[in-house]
Amino acid sequence: MPSIEDLQTAYEALDDKMETVSEDSINSEMLIAFDYEYPGSDSNISIETDEFTAVCPWTGLPDFGTLSIRYVPSNLCIELKSLKYYLMGYTGVGIVQEHAANRILNDLVDCSHPEEMTVELAYKVRGGITTKVSVHYQN
Repeated sequence: MPSIEDLQTAYEALDDKMETVSEDSINSEMLIAFDYEYPGSDSNISIETDEFTAVCPWTGLPDFGTLSIRYVPSNLCIELKSLKYYLMGYTGVGIVQEHAANRILNDLVDCSHPEEMTVELAYKVRGGITTKVSVHYQN
């Protein structure tokens, strides 16, 4: 487990890392997790943002969506500023919704090792069609 000092250093370095991320990269190294003091309590953590943006790999047009993350932590919690910076990395990336949802789930599971996690990505209406992708991890 990282020490409080290590976490503080990683947190303070996020701005520097953000400056080095190129427009078309997804950098899971941006993600930071911190010690959860109540393992085994079956707390449910919900995170939602309606600011998720990626690019359609075929048209190059932006896709906008609402991203919902629900998880039961084991020993670690996801630090929110690092999550925001990580998600900003998708802004210029050509990736389909189904792949984005799975990539986000895999990266968050690798970072936080939860008991379980669900990632849901609902894109805004496009061509009269609404889509929602839901992926789940269970330890």
